[in-house]
Amino acid sequence: MTRVGGEGSRRDRRPRARTRSEALESPLSAGWRPAVRERAVLVGIGPGIEEADLDELAALADSAGAAPVARVVQSRSEPDPATWIGRGKMEDLHREVHRAGAELVVFDEELTPGHLRTLESRLGVKVIDRTALILDIFALHARSREGKAQVELAQLNYLLPRLRGWGEAMSRLGGGIGTRGPGETKLEVDRQHVQRRISKLRRDIRSMAKTRDTKRARRQDSGIPQAAIAGYTNAGKSTLMRRITEADVIVADQLFATLDPTVRRLKLPGGRWCTVTDTVGFVAKLPHDLVEAFRSTLEEVSLAELVVHVADASSPHVDEQIEAVRRVLSEIGAGEIPEVLVLNKVDLLNGSARARVARRHPGSVPVSALTGEGLQGVLDALEERLPHPPVEVELMVPYGREDVTARLYRDAEVLSTRYDPSGTGVRARVGLRELAAVREFVRSERRAAPPQAG
Repeated sequence: MTRVGGEGSRRDRRPRARTRSEALESPLSAGWRPAVRERAVLVGIGPGIEEADLDELAALADSAGAAPVARVVQSRSEPDPATWIGRGKMEDLHREVHRAGAELVVFDEELTPGHLRTLESRLGVKVIDRTALILDIFALHARSREGKAQVELAQLNYLLPRLRGWGEAMSRLGGGIGTRGPGETKLEVDRQHVQRRISKLRRDIRSMAKTRDTKRARRQDSGIPQAAIAGYTNAGKSTLMRRITEADVIVADQLFATLDPTVRRLKLPGGRWCTVTDTVGFVAKLPHDLVEAFRSTLEEVSLAELVVHVADASSPHVDEQIEAVRRVLSEIGAGEIPEVLVLNKVDLLNGSARARVARRHPGSVPVSALTGEGLQGVLDALEERLPHPPVEVELMVPYGREDVTARLYRDAEVLSTRYDPSGTGVRARVGLRELAAVREFVRSERRAAPPQAG
């Protein structure tokens, strides 16, 4: 079965020429969006595929600044070895591209270099695949030096085997979707230059990772439990982070709006503190080059003691998205970390739909990060599931040493206090590092028993 569909009105399908000011607008600006959106035809193949199966590809294209104007789908189990979609469907796609005035064709799978060259030659327009599209979005949103280097490394690893066959001038690097970011600079020089650049980027990323490792080691040495927020892109991770920690993080209705991890302290209902890290979102078929390039960033998840897995409960594909995230977590070594599943955006569901998704995911926490509904449940889950410090101590802190009491409140779990003539009596759970720091005030200590689950 094959289907061809259009998006948008015919009146909107005429391409519009760019003005000089539009053409000069920098595509490397973090907040950049093209004044003229590239008109794109989306293509997918697979057994029983329908146009709705390209909804996520359409959202990715929109995040990259494209305007999807048509969708072409073909039900087949294997791609054509020469043209990916088969000769007859190639003719349909060619007609659709030129009927819609499209400047770009986006495939929902990663294409080989040979397929890319063949398709561009046959269609006469730029062709990119899902991997290039995701890399382009990452290039658009990378802000930190480390994030930009990680994206460029992934871009170069993807482009290196594709440098042959596009002509001496590498005309596809002239601009637009699939060509943005640090990876577009002078790629045409030669393969050896690109390989040298890849080597340098790897060294730079290792060097920057040392700084991240130092900060991470300090957090681990502090004994403060660490949670990491993970989830499918655009599930509302950053909104939840902002709600519970009041962190100044980017919140946008876009895919991959957040690339650089943000770490904030959070006071739990029982009075102790933890750290919460917001990381890059995941997506189905996340390019392997990106996983490798962002490994040092994704390690923020693998070294956490609890994963707060945020899922979009309103999505019709929520179950598939949850499984996609868990696959990536396993790939980066975080598959065995305890998980709290947070079903976000329940404000968009009616009562029966809420009940259905809750039954499918028992033990999950329903929440609306937008309205604030259910946030207390998230905090309670963190309190219950995060590990407690291993040693319970009784201390007597003399008056005038309020710095010690303040440190206990900041870095340990204070269970109770009392005021005696000689000072402040404190009962607390502490880590080994804190125990060494307050040893002179300890009157008794014992290994803390794990708290009972409620």
